[in-house]
Amino acid sequence: MASERLAKIPEVDIDPDGVFKYVLIRVHSKEDDDSSVDIVRGYAWAEYHGQADIYDKVSGDLERAGGVDCECLGGGRIKHDSKAKKIHVYGYSMGFGRANHSVSTEKIKARYPDYEVTWADEGY
Repeated sequence: MASERLAKIPEVDIDPDGVFKYVLIRVHSKEDDDSSVDIVRGYAWAEYHGQADIYDKVSGDLERAGGVDCECLGGGRIKHDSKAKKIHVYGYSMGFGRANHSVSTEKIKARYPDYEVTWADEGY
């Protein structure tokens, strides 16, 4: 049951264009099977409090739906240019620290297979 519930959660949900903050979240099953999934969420609406706003909304929505707990693994920024089909992941979160951008990038590549997806630890 838990793995089915986790499989229904989209692994990537980001805005279609712009530069915005993002978080990498681990969603844990509350059942005893230790299953989890890492998800990427990034939105331009979260500019002021940034990653905390994204994490609070996403984790709250998922936890209210039941059966899961969430953990923030870190954050950064995403530059998404849909016309050029390019996504660049970089930087860090002041509140959550730097996400493992290589993990985030692999998930984004799976969601956007025809894009050039790159990452760097530099920048804010």
